[in-house]
Amino acid sequence: MDGLSKSPEEAATHGSDAAPISRIIQEVVTRFPGERISLADMAEVFGDRAFGLLILLLCLPSLIPGMASVFGTPMLVLGVQMGMGRRTPKLPGFIARQTIKRSDLLKLGGADSKWLKRIEVYVKPRPGFFTGPTGDKLVGWLTVYTALMLILPGPGTNGPPAFGNIIMALGVVENDNRVIGLGALATLLGCIFATGVIGALLWVAFTAMGYVL
Repeated sequence: MDGLSKSPEEAATHGSDAAPISRIIQEVVTRFPGERISLADMAEVFGDRAFGLLILLLCLPSLIPGMASVFGTPMLVLGVQMGMGRRTPKLPGFIARQTIKRSDLLKLGGADSKWLKRIEVYVKPRPGFFTGPTGDKLVGWLTVYTALMLILPGPGTNGPPAFGNIIMALGVVENDNRVIGLGALATLLGCIFATGVIGALLWVAFTAMGYVL
């Protein structure tokens, strides 16, 4: 998938050296001047780049403490479609109608951690295995895994998978094979960690029920 394109005017305004997440968010809010931006509008405008963009924007709030995991369901739908080889998202009505406040979107530009900011410095177009159709499918199914971890309740289980998925989605948007690969590994490790925590909690719960019964 291609990276987000910029007009000469946008490039002059935002600067080609801007951090990728900040630049992407600025491009979105520039294209949509309204108070709220719907997922359907973003999917339509960004076409085959919409998967990476929407996954990135849905994942970013997961790094903010206290944010609800309601973003898991839209991510699950996007991940399944991407995993099945779709080139552009087809959002169900209840997801397409969801909107993001323009002001909240701008705040998300500062929601990434210092580690993510370090990674952004190295992001650039680098075609390879992960930027092809098979790589897209792998990203899709890893996004499904992440979405399930966001939907299932568990202490500290949202951050690690979401962080890896953000790196992976950033690589998709910027067409960076290396960053997608790094993000895929981080996503897998984060999801395994979250699965372990949830599994341990279930084991404790069932053990406690056994003592009670």
